[in-house]
Amino acid sequence: MTEQNERYAAQASRRLSPYRDWSPSIHYAQTQTLPPGKMNLRRLYDFELLYVSHGAARTHMHDRTYELTAGQLLFLSPGVFHQNEIVSEPHARFIGIHFDFFDELEVQGEDDMVVNEDHPQSDKFAVEAVAPDFSPLSDNPIYTPGHYAVSLMEQLVHEFAMRRPGYELVCKALMMNILANLLRAQFARTKANATVHGSRIAEMMEAMERAPEADWSNKSLAAKLNMNEDHMAKLFKGIAGKPPGEYLAFIRHREARRLLRETDLTVEQVGHQVGYEDLHYFSRVFKRHEGLAPRDYRKLSRIL
Repeated sequence: MTEQNERYAAQASRRLSPYRDWSPSIHYAQTQTLPPGKMNLRRLYDFELLYVSHGAARTHMHDRTYELTAGQLLFLSPGVFHQNEIVSEPHARFIGIHFDFFDELEVQGEDDMVVNEDHPQSDKFAVEAVAPDFSPLSDNPIYTPGHYAVSLMEQLVHEFAMRRPGYELVCKALMMNILANLLRAQFARTKANATVHGSRIAEMMEAMERAPEADWSNKSLAAKLNMNEDHMAKLFKGIAGKPPGEYLAFIRHREARRLLRETDLTVEQVGHQVGYEDLHYFSRVFKRHEGLAPRDYRKLSRIL
């Protein structure tokens, strides 16, 4: 990196700001499926949330390599040189959301989001809002958002694509909710690291994300953590924000939605793959969460 580029990169700044002053604007929101390979080294003028919904990727930045698997999200900041790489076969699938915190950028196209290194504009880098009582989101750029946050991102992509009247307001509201969820995830991660059993519970949560079809009953979790069930459930809720069964149900529902959208597995096979042996029970649970039966959800997702 040249001395001039280092000076431009340093322009990206932070602002301690009460929530009432946050007014995020969305510049781009889309799902993408990309083949294996390295992408161009680049910097952004705005912020990007890059969520891996399927496959695996890695990002090189800050002289570090960050490994990303399905279910993880990368928080990319303005002015930071980074290079994304798809490492899974035959592809990886992402949700990408570009935004700023204070509705400060006028974005007409890619040149307003991605820095042209031949003509960088030092006064254009967006500012990061820092919430009272929280660390900047960019301090630890890897997150594992829960089912609800992923659902919000999917809704935002849909609203941005459809551009129905009032979509800007809906996108702004969804983005505020997404940011709040990331801040809460940061708090939960800090809390987990600060307790004796917190890191072990965090590991169990990640294992549930990777294999939602496994036996994650309270009895099984308590045995894995060498605790009694009541104590385990209380600690788990304190870290995850919800009881183990509810946390697992959200993960299973999110994975079922993805499989219905992205594969040709039968509804029964989808149910088995996310941990439901009985087709009718799976259908009832899915409809209770989604408002649609699995087959109807699949049909609708392929029309939109």
